[in-house]
Amino acid sequence: MLIEFFNGFVKVTGWPAQKLIFRTKIYYEDKQAQGRHIRGGAMVVSNHTSVFDYAAYLFVFFTRTLRVQMAEVLFQKQPLGTFLKMMGGIYVNRDTHDFSFMRESEELLNKGKVVGVFPESRIPKPGEETPLPFKPSAACIALAARKPVIPVVTDGNYFGKGRAHVLIGKPIDPRDYADPERPEKENIQALTDVMRERIIELERLLDERVNAKA
Repeated sequence: MLIEFFNGFVKVTGWPAQKLIFRTKIYYEDKQAQGRHIRGGAMVVSNHTSVFDYAAYLFVFFTRTLRVQMAEVLFQKQPLGTFLKMMGGIYVNRDTHDFSFMRESEELLNKGKVVGVFPESRIPKPGEETPLPFKPSAACIALAARKPVIPVVTDGNYFGKGRAHVLIGKPIDPRDYADPERPEKENIQALTDVMRERIIELERLLDERVNAKA
């Protein structure tokens, strides 16, 4: 409850500033299938362009509290680490074999919460092909929780680069990839591949939508 209250406070007080910083234009693959309001437990998966992607999505999905998986390096910086903890950030230590973040994410989904994941695990470096390969943990969590996966993409145009553009895609049902006849590893890989393919498709669609308006 405290996390939801703090998120609400941050969103309300930060609304004027985000209108200047992000000026986000939101597009939809199919608004009837998925709009800005998320019902029940769901996982939001996105490409990763900047540390500010999370901040932008707080306001894109204004009516829900996003519990986002975040790298250990962010929690190590103060006071940022304390702020992210209060916002409900899910601690992910990429330098160890601690997979408690997966259990925490699954539990949140089963409680009807919204979990945010950047499956690339890091921001791509200049010159790298994007999106980077997806880590399998997101698919593993989704298959275990059997909650919708909502693919979202952003062009990362923040802070004076023009307005930011975000496209919300149609949900993926992980149950479609939970084939009992296949080894679990193959199901995880199948869903991982589908999530990455959908992000690539949505990036192309977003580019088309933005250029069409230019």
